[in-house]
Formats: sequence, structure tokens, C-alpha cells
Amino acid sequence: MNTPTTTPHMSHDSWNWTATRPEGALGWLGYAAAALAIAWVLQWSASGAQMSWGELANGMPQIGDFLTRSVPPDWSILNRLWAPALETIQIAIWGTLLSVILALPLSFIAASNLHSWHWLRRVTRQFLNVVRSINELILALVFVSAVGLGPFPGVLALALHGMGMLGKFFAESIEEIDQGPLEALRSAGATQLQVIAFGVVPQAITAWIAVVLYRFEVNLRSATVLGMVGAGGLGFELVSSLKLFRYQETATCIVVITVMVIAADLVSNWLRSRIQQGSRR
Repeated sequence: MNTPTTTPHMSHDSWNWTATRPEGALGWLGYAAAALAIAWVLQWSASGAQMSWGELANGMPQIGDFLTRSVPPDWSILNRLWAPALETIQIAIWGTLLSVILALPLSFIAASNLHSWHWLRRVTRQFLNVVRSINELILALVFVSAVGLGPFPGVLALALHGMGMLGKFFAESIEEIDQGPLEALRSAGATQLQVIAFGVVPQAITAWIAVVLYRFEVNLRSATVLGMVGAGGLGFELVSSLKLFRYQETATCIVVITVMVIAADLVSNWLRSRIQQGSRR
């Protein structure tokens, strides 16, 4: 006869703590002090950011007025938005492609498991940190002053900023790969280029593709913003309609941008799932 099974009650000691469980009054006092410090930092940052929920509540009528003036969107300008929308996609494509081309060689230098030149790795890492710390809008303004208005400054801004982001992610994925194949290739007398081609790339390529697809989504959103500083695309149409108080046209631009981002997200998710299925075979 089968005996019924009972689920034992979990004792207090069976819980896994994310941090070390405090011991005694002194340990709990330390946790209380840490909680107070975090609360003070949050209060300090809220004061510096001038957060005021009352001001937000008072401004809700203005937000409602803007939304009222934006509805319904002016669909008659859709034909005019096709060219800027395609230009935004083109900016994102080339900004992503150039960032990959620039980031790949730097990621091999920035990875700590491919060479023993630690000083060169540190310099490369700091260079990538500096590049990605500069916002795309600032880079776009610099390139607009250098090459003039149009989509090309947007491409250069996305490429340079993306180089810093992708270089970091590529280097970290290289450092996480299995070292066994690399050591086997080196012991067989393979050159550094052969180690990278046959040991690093096959292991890291799946993670690289996923990151590149995500970066393309980010660039598509950023490209719409770069148009506000004269770098072409839908952002230029968006800011122009705002300046002329044509809020229904603004709403149409926002709808088109939203549809583009959602479409890019669906395509990239599909590609990522296909890549993951292929890597499991």
C-alpha cells in the first residue's frame, strides 16, 4: 500500500541568503547601518534630481493638453515619412556594421586570455570606456560640424559609440570561452591568428551575433533621436513638427518610430531563437 508523502516544512536555516547571513546583534546592526546608508543615498540623489511628484501632478493637465492636440495622428503625411524612415534604417544598419568592424580587432586586444601584454589590454579597455562614455548626441554634433548635416554624421556617431559598447561585450565573451581548445591549438604550434580563427570565433560567434542584433535595435532607436541634431532620419521630421506645433504630425512620427522598433525587435528575437536552436544541434 502506498503511503502518502508529506512535504516537510522548510526551516529558517534552509533559506539561501543572497548575502552572508548576519550573526548576532553586531551583524544585524551592520545590516541596519547599510540600509540607512542606502536610504540616505536615495534621498540625496532624489534631492539632487529635484524629484517632485507634486510638480508632476500639477503638470498632468499640460500633458493631457498635448495628447489631446496630438489625436488623431495626421495619416496624410505617411507618404512623406517613407524616405526618412528608410533613411533611419540605413543609418542603423551602417552604424551597426561599422561598429562591429571597429570593435572586433579591439576586443581581441582587450581580452585577457589571448595575450600577455597586460599594459596594452589595459590601455585598450580604457579607450573603449572613454568612447562609450560619450553620448551619441554629442558625437553627432561633433560629426555634423565636421561633415555637415545629413545621415552620415549619424552613422559615424553610432559607429563610434557602438565600437565602445561592442568591444567591451566581445572581449568579455572571449574571456568566458573554454580555454581547452585554445591550449590545444597553441601546443600544436598554431599561430595567434589560427587560435583566434579556429578556437575563439567558433565558441564566441553565437554570443556575438546576439549582442550585434541587440545593438541594432538600440541603434534604430538612437537614429531617430540623432535626427534632432541634424543627422537625418525620422528624428528630423519629429523635431520639425514639434517646432511648428503640428502635434498631429508629431504623433504620426511617433507611431511610425514605434512600429519600426517593434518590427526590429520581432525580427531580432526570431533570429536569436534560430541561432540558439542551431547552436544546440
